[in-house]
This record gives sequence, C-alpha cells and structure tokens, in this order.
Amino acid sequence: MADGEEDLPRDAKIVKALLKSMGVEEYEPRVVHQFLELWYRYVVDVLTDAQVYSEHAGKAAIDCDDVKLAIQSKVNFSFSQPPPREVLLELARNRNKIPLPKSITGPGIPLPPEQDTLISPNYQLLIPKKQTSQAMEETEEDEEAVDPNPNPSQEQTEKPQNTPRRVSFPLGAKRPG
Repeated sequence: MADGEEDLPRDAKIVKALLKSMGVEEYEPRVVHQFLELWYRYVVDVLTDAQVYSEHAGKAAIDCDDVKLAIQSKVNFSFSQPPPREVLLELARNRNKIPLPKSITGPGIPLPPEQDTLISPNYQLLIPKKQTSQAMEETEEDEEAVDPNPNPSQEQTEKPQNTPRRVSFPLGAKRPG
C-alpha cells in the first residue's frame, strides 16, 4: 500500500476500492471526500425515513422492513426509469413518418427552406405611420376648439398615428459599404 493509505478510514478505503474496481485509476483526493459525503447523507436520509415509518407503525425500534421501505421510496421518488423500449420505438416510428423539409439546392452546404432555419428574421420593428393631411386638419381643428391661443410651433410638428407599421429585416443581410 502507498504511504498514507494505512491512515485512511475504512470507508475511504472502500470508496478507493470501488473506484479502482470501476477502472478509475487517477482522480483528485477530494473525490473520495465527496463520495463519502454523498454516502453519509444518503444513509442519514434513509435511516430518518425508516424511523418515521417505524414510528408511524407504532414500533419501538427500526427493523429491516422499515429500511427497505425507506430505500424503495427514495428510489421511486428520486430516480425515474426510462420508458420501455417498445414505447420509444413507437415514438421513433411516428416521428420518422414526418418527412424532412426539402433542402435548398445550390452551391455550398445544402440548407432547408428559409422558414425552417434559424437565420430567418426573428424580430420586427414597429414604425409609426405619418398622418394624412386630412387627419392633420381635423386634429388642428380639435386643438383650436380646445385651446383658443395655439402655439404656432406646435401646429407645424407632425403627430404620429397610433397604428404602427411592421417592418422586418433578414439577419443575414449585408450592410451597404
């Protein structure tokens, strides 16, 4: 044994033996401590649950059945099993029935249609429309009726209309040089 191995606690030696049996030859010393912490936490959780089950059953002490029940409940609620192979095969068959999108032919790498790619426009800008001259005159008449002394500088400014216009730009567009 290497120097310092004799000083290790029995549990640390077991963890090292488990790592070696799984083919792990090199690891940091902290790995052993992390496994020990995980191991101790798991045992404490299982024994705490077993004690609750034992008290609920009216027993004076924890027995093997309580520990088995605690372990089984941990397995059922902590780990999920993958679906059966038949279910996965059926899902794969259903998914493979849908044909792939047609690719864009041309030089270079073949790509699917633009609507199926991530390079299609993914944002829109809202640009307000300018008011028409008739709508401006109606607005000015309303303002004159409200304010008998209108400010001439306010009359000359254009007010944006409430209905926006949508504009989109492709992400791959080149800027003018």
